[in-house]
Amino acid sequence: MTCSGGRHRHWGREIDGPALSARAVGAPPDPNPRWMMYLATLASVLVLLAVPLAIEAQQAGKLWRVGYLSSSSVERERTRVAAFHQGLRELGYLEGKNIVLEPRYAGGDFDRLPELAAELVRHKVDVFVVAGAPVAHAAKKASSVTPIVMTAIADPVGMGLVASLARPGGTITGLSDFNTGVVAKRLELLREVVPSVSRVAVLLNPTNPSNPPQLKLTQDAAATLAVTLLAFEAKRADEIDRAFTAIKTERPGALIVIGDPMLGSHRKRIVELSSQNRLPAIYWVREFADAGGLMSYGANYDDLWRRAATYVDKILKGAKPGDLPAHQVRAGDQHESREGARAHDATVPAAAGR
Repeated sequence: MTCSGGRHRHWGREIDGPALSARAVGAPPDPNPRWMMYLATLASVLVLLAVPLAIEAQQAGKLWRVGYLSSSSVERERTRVAAFHQGLRELGYLEGKNIVLEPRYAGGDFDRLPELAAELVRHKVDVFVVAGAPVAHAAKKASSVTPIVMTAIADPVGMGLVASLARPGGTITGLSDFNTGVVAKRLELLREVVPSVSRVAVLLNPTNPSNPPQLKLTQDAAATLAVTLLAFEAKRADEIDRAFTAIKTERPGALIVIGDPMLGSHRKRIVELSSQNRLPAIYWVREFADAGGLMSYGANYDDLWRRAATYVDKILKGAKPGDLPAHQVRAGDQHESREGARAHDATVPAAAGR
């Protein structure tokens, strides 16, 4: 740049006006408000982009701990745990590499659940996976902050576990396995096997908070089918035989067993007693049909456990359980046993199962 009198040359061009001041040549220009706003916005965006990457990098090296709490037994949960592991593998989680499952089993003794839940909290699990209302309540009481993924809970809203299925709120979300249509379908299936049945026994565990509401729903469905229900209770394993003795005296034409971990743990004995008393029975889960029971109708429990892994994945990636809608699984998993049909000399309706 050269100057001569009132004219000066700037990058090869002559322009009129006074020569540029020393500040204009040697000092930085005055800040442009729009330019400064652009830089601030860009910095904010870069920070927002960097945070998830930092979290992801941190998570990549973390070993997540999943507390698997069950009121049932190791043997009965084996296939469900396998299904849960399958769901985790499909999402990129490998046992011992980036996730560890810490199982605790109460063996049908609900009184042990608080102790087992507290133990898992002490082990600092990142999330609970639970089945059944008593287990969910124990986990919720043990920790007010640890997320809980529920499976196979009949009525989570009625049990006070979630505010609603669409917006659970709190620390619990997951899958429900029951609706009123299931009860009606079980009665309909029994009527197909024993068309003349008018009196049906119901076996339940009254200490399980989900059983009395299910009994009420069963009674409502029975009223529409002109069937009389007779309820019999077994709180512990040693009460099952006594319950069947009482059932025998009432001479019902069929039996419904309401879902309960304690009853499920003793399915072989229940199936045996049903056969001895020539009592066609329908159960809530396939294991009874596998043990020789006449038939079962309900949700696919292996699928429930596999799908629970999806909730765990979302929570470990930062989602809040209260913001994840819970789902009510539509039942349709029917299984019958040829052995059970022969024992009762019955023709079982066509099923999607065995």
